Amino acid sequence: MAKAISKHLTDYLDFLEIERGLSSKTQENYSRFLNKFFLWLKDSGLDKLSPEKLTDKHVLKYRVFLSRHTDPRTKKTLKKSTQNYYLIALRSFLEYFIERDIPSLPPDKIKLAKDKADKEIKFLSLDQVEKLLLAPNIETRIGLRDRVILEVLFSTGLRVAELVALDSEQFRITEKTKDMEVSVIGKGSKVRAIYFSERATMWLRAYINKRQDMDPALFINYKPGIEKTSNPRRLTTKSVEEIVKKYVKIAGLPIVTTPHTLRHSYATDLLAQGVDLRLVQEFLGHQNIATTQIYTHVTNKQLRDVHKKFHSGKNLKN
Repeated sequence: MAKAISKHLTDYLDFLEIERGLSSKTQENYSRFLNKFFLWLKDSGLDKLSPEKLTDKHVLKYRVFLSRHTDPRTKKTLKKSTQNYYLIALRSFLEYFIERDIPSLPPDKIKLAKDKADKEIKFLSLDQVEKLLLAPNIETRIGLRDRVILEVLFSTGLRVAELVALDSEQFRITEKTKDMEVSVIGKGSKVRAIYFSERATMWLRAYINKRQDMDPALFINYKPGIEKTSNPRRLTTKSVEEIVKKYVKIAGLPIVTTPHTLRHSYATDLLAQGVDLRLVQEFLGHQNIATTQIYTHVTNKQLRDVHKKFHSGKNLKN
């Protein structure tokens, strides 16, 4: 007799750790999300259901359950984004079955709940990005550092935590260096390569050549008097957020612009240039393609606008 779906959980978590390299915290989250599904199966009299017996009708009923489920703490139904966490975990579970040649429902049968927030991805146009990049006063060491931070954020799509974790020793830039590649450790301790454009590399070279300190951090604090103390000088994520906020005001950009907006802008520009979604997923370090798919709402709208402008049928005679 085939094992019930819930009985595969332990092997699945081992798979996440060993073959996916996910952290214990991430494994804990996936386990918690899947336990909601297992409890629903039990309450529905399906606790002995095996993977090959799972159908899209079961999934539909589970989605209805999630949409109507009330959080005992808030007394409110689950947000669409929260529902999707449970669905993404289930999709990942089905992907595990494929990896282990266990017959089951195809992962693409798990459709995510549509969330209006997905359509509200905030990003900057290239003209707006240029205004932001030009805002710092590069004649000062703080201004030069800030220009490099903005250039690197847009060139690489780094998360803020990944940016502030960069060390100077990772960069060996000579006068002949045009562009470069560096490895970073992202979410879930996943290592990925990030790529610096020729322009970003140029600004990095200028910044590093101006540095006269021995601090290991790439981006450091220039707070008056800090050089004379033993306090760590590495910028924090909060500091970078404040830096971006400062230049957003100077450039006259939408006040909601944050460091993550530059990451959104980076991803959106890649997709608008025709880069495959799977490659964008790799660039961003997303574990699941569903996370990257939020950007397709933006590029799809751009495609609609282009089609409407250039292929509306207005030039037809009849």
